[in-house]
Amino acid sequence: MRVRTGTLTVAMAVVAGVGLSGCAVASGSGSGSGPVGASSAARTNLPTSGIPDYQLGGAYAPPAGVTIVERDSTERPASGTYSICYVNGFQTQPGAAGAWLDDHPSAVLRDDDGKPVSDPGWPDEMLLDTSTASARAQIVAVLTVSVARCAARGFEAVEFDNLDSWTRSDGALTRADNLALARSLVDAGHDHGLAVGQKNTPQLGVSGRKSTGFDFVVAEECVEYRECSAYTKAYGEHVIDIEYSDTIGRPWSSVCADDDRPAMTILRDRELVTPSDDDHVFEHC
Repeated sequence: MRVRTGTLTVAMAVVAGVGLSGCAVASGSGSGSGPVGASSAARTNLPTSGIPDYQLGGAYAPPAGVTIVERDSTERPASGTYSICYVNGFQTQPGAAGAWLDDHPSAVLRDDDGKPVSDPGWPDEMLLDTSTASARAQIVAVLTVSVARCAARGFEAVEFDNLDSWTRSDGALTRADNLALARSLVDAGHDHGLAVGQKNTPQLGVSGRKSTGFDFVVAEECVEYRECSAYTKAYGEHVIDIEYSDTIGRPWSSVCADDDRPAMTILRDRELVTPSDDDHVFEHC
């Protein structure tokens, strides 16, 4: 995660007593190509062309020409677009810490003193503990409620953020731990008819698609960090890249002229505010 999404809130439904069978499954034409944990539920993968918008700081009417919109799981999908649902898969959302600590305390990563471990960049987000099968099962059970809600509301895809949380755990988590959780989350998304997006984590290469089963990528600042080829080599044109106006450091036209960028590259403000805010930025190539 390279963007502050402090305005987001993921509803923490108590898993016990929540019936998922009544949630509708999003319909789709065509199927995803993820070879791992493939489900028979029809799903539609991210289009290979179009104009995306990344609306995690608040939902608003998509600008003219926008065909793909990502919103938080507590929002409704943008009508007439390919809609991606955001779920924080590997850390807690700001404001949700109490629910995790009260209802699923063993799913939160702890330090040697038993205190929750926070993301060093975003101290109001605690890391979830992916190191044991029992903790991963709790996380999947909680997040499947959000996945089911995404499908019931008509989203066509889901993105699980903070896949790379092991890199911020001071060695307490491992890549293998996180990918074990990721495989289960991919299965949950596919079971509900949703395509599932890998978030950042270019070091996975093709294994994110071939071994974990992701269908597409949502990358942040791959132009800025010169990582885009790691995604396009693995996923072809099923890649969205979001650059941020506070770090791009060069004219947007030069970014769009870059042959190595994904076709679907946009510029947003760091806080992802709505157009009513003076700090709102949205550009596309």
